[in-house]
Amino acid sequence: MTIVNDTVKAADGHHLKRRPSLNHIDGFGTRAIHVGSEADPETGAVIPSISLSTTYKQDSVGNNKGFEYSRAGNPNRDALEATLASLESGGTYAVAFSSGSAATATLVQSIGPNAHIVSVNDVYGGTFRYFKRVAAETQGLETTFVDLEKSDDDAILSSFRSNTKLIWIESPTNPTLRLVDIPRIVSLARSHPSRPLVVVDNTFLSPFYQSPLLLGADIVVHSLTKYINGHSDVIMGAAILPSHHVQLVQKLRFLQNAHGAVPSPHDCWLAQRGAKTLHLRMKAHGINALRVAQALQRSPYVEEVIYPGLSTHPRNDIAYRSLSPHAKKFIDTLHSAGGFPYGGMVSFRIKGGKREANRFLTATRLFTLAESLGGVESLAEHPAQMTHGSVPEAERAMSVGVEEADDLVRDVEHALEIAVGDV
Repeated sequence: MTIVNDTVKAADGHHLKRRPSLNHIDGFGTRAIHVGSEADPETGAVIPSISLSTTYKQDSVGNNKGFEYSRAGNPNRDALEATLASLESGGTYAVAFSSGSAATATLVQSIGPNAHIVSVNDVYGGTFRYFKRVAAETQGLETTFVDLEKSDDDAILSSFRSNTKLIWIESPTNPTLRLVDIPRIVSLARSHPSRPLVVVDNTFLSPFYQSPLLLGADIVVHSLTKYINGHSDVIMGAAILPSHHVQLVQKLRFLQNAHGAVPSPHDCWLAQRGAKTLHLRMKAHGINALRVAQALQRSPYVEEVIYPGLSTHPRNDIAYRSLSPHAKKFIDTLHSAGGFPYGGMVSFRIKGGKREANRFLTATRLFTLAESLGGVESLAEHPAQMTHGSVPEAERAMSVGVEEADDLVRDVEHALEIAVGDV
């Protein structure tokens, strides 16, 4: 491996792009727009073109312009990865995958056979499925699921083993929005002889609201399908790592190239275009979600509202402490009464049960009944029937979009009246 200027050349010849070292770090929105989108030096094009070629000319054997075959590397993927590494504060390297599930699978493969993972017990269903039904069979993986939100230090430490390789965190969790104190878990991981790496799935908050690497995490994963792309038209994932994990980055790239979990150039181009407005969209998602959560709190038809940004949420202080520096700067200028924006996801429990829940979901006009989250449009789902069988029947999950807040509040209040008020 050699390091030259802003790249690390791995043993297989692939160049791992590093963020340039600057005395001044531009703001989040500036980085989103400019990093990875430098004007083309030959044509002057301001927006990167889409490079669909699968293979690249070599001037002589092994002498190329940085690309050989698109499974190993592509200009659009490189550009997107540069953007992602700059947006996830504390990150130096990003590896883009064909889906969030592919990113998860590759990370788990990288720890080898007969390893052990400690995972938050309220983990995304697809991650649970991979741990228990795929990795357990194919690589002898064992997983211990722990309540990382409420368990004390001794209980968490007792779940660690000599072969524990990863601590898997979601915060907030999907879809119940439970919060994990990331620095606390990092401290526990560092204190254990097995020294497991701490992975944080940061999909629900995006790099705008939370920076897990600055909180001590080793790896951040995202489903780029959600907020980073933001337009419900791309399936993609990513892993972002700090500078001291260059060897792990090389391993992830080797595994990715070996099994081919790579995104298409066109999808990379779309995701990078979406990321340019991430800061604008996340501010709007958060402001709207807070408004919707407060409307739900006022409703006589709602039993409980789960939104960590609400001042009444029991872990609202942890939510504030977990904010990225740029999100705190944004939030501190708002002086919002009753809470602060904390992403676009809101969960609530409607009075009644499954019948009332289904009536609500079919009564909304602007909240579309559909799986997924993080697009500009508002979505609603019933986790118990659609994505998470263990979630209570009366609980709804809402991905609050960037429409006009007054319209969204009116839609929710009207649907609640139909679902419960007419019963």
